[in-house]
Amino acid sequence: MDVLVVGHVTKPHGTRGEVFVWPLTDRPDEVFAPDRQVIVGDEQGEMVAGEPTLVIERVRPFKRGLLVKFHDLGERSAVEFLALRYLLAPVETLAPLEEGELFYHQLLGMEVVTVAGEVVGHVREVYETEPTHLLEVEGDGKRHLIPFAERLVREVDVDGGRLVIEPPAGLLEI
Repeated sequence: MDVLVVGHVTKPHGTRGEVFVWPLTDRPDEVFAPDRQVIVGDEQGEMVAGEPTLVIERVRPFKRGLLVKFHDLGERSAVEFLALRYLLAPVETLAPLEEGELFYHQLLGMEVVTVAGEVVGHVREVYETEPTHLLEVEGDGKRHLIPFAERLVREVDVDGGRLVIEPPAGLLEI
């Protein structure tokens, strides 16, 4: 089963069995809704055999995240095992992507090359920042932060695992 990381539980909140979740999806209202199911992942976001599937009872916004209450987990001690774990969702339960959209996890590990064919490295991480997200690219012992913006990214080949950029002068020297 293909799954996506959709949230990170930081800690239990209060005494009513709620947990604080940082949503890791741009569609949190779809993913974190009553009666939706999520799978408990490990501390690295991997699916682990035997971990429970939880059903969301209720969700409410809190600070910059969400407070989530699961069915059958009624008090703080019942949700403590979720601290610092990731929540996953089966890909088939998520809304299909629009034309040109991709999941950020698909960028991880992609080879990054310039339009001139120079290998820059591989995507290590995607940072959701404003006004544009940043790709952390590592290669030849160097790390680069490259904006994931239309003005720089010329091609994203998910199947081929390759991302082509046209960096402005000096970007790769930073």
